[in-house]
Amino acid sequence: MKNDIVYAGFWIRLVASILDTLFLALPVGIFIYFLSDGNWFDFSQYQQNISYAMSGNAQKALASQPKTSTEWELIFQLSVLLTTLLFWKRWRGATPGKKIVHVKVVDAKTFQDINNKQAIIRSLGYIASTLTFLAGFFMAAFREDKRGLHDLIAGTAVIYDLEQNR
Repeated sequence: MKNDIVYAGFWIRLVASILDTLFLALPVGIFIYFLSDGNWFDFSQYQQNISYAMSGNAQKALASQPKTSTEWELIFQLSVLLTTLLFWKRWRGATPGKKIVHVKVVDAKTFQDINNKQAIIRSLGYIASTLTFLAGFFMAAFREDKRGLHDLIAGTAVIYDLEQNR
């Protein structure tokens, strides 16, 4: 079976991540924004900052950041985490973006479905991959097994789902 394993590289994983932002995080974010009755963040300040930036006044755009609600941000982050876990369980290691590009997250040693512990650790591992100035994500471009820091922490790998292609 190991001979059938094809690791998913950096670029296909990036595409999957962008698709997940569109199909998973954005809808959850819109739902949470309306659930918070607009109290999650000051959308008008975002619009004003975009206007400043588009007119070439980046300094003014960066000078005043929108106020956000920590509580609603936490609810959003937990909602995305839970939604991701549900997709990984239902679609055997895939989120919508991963499903579209035919890749999935598996245990790095057995290449079987990940368990809940690995899923949670991997999701939290994104923090480490981000705090390293994104180096944790870029690792996938340079390693033979295409694993990022969050994969190494959780004992996971991202591979092409060859069964889905059949």
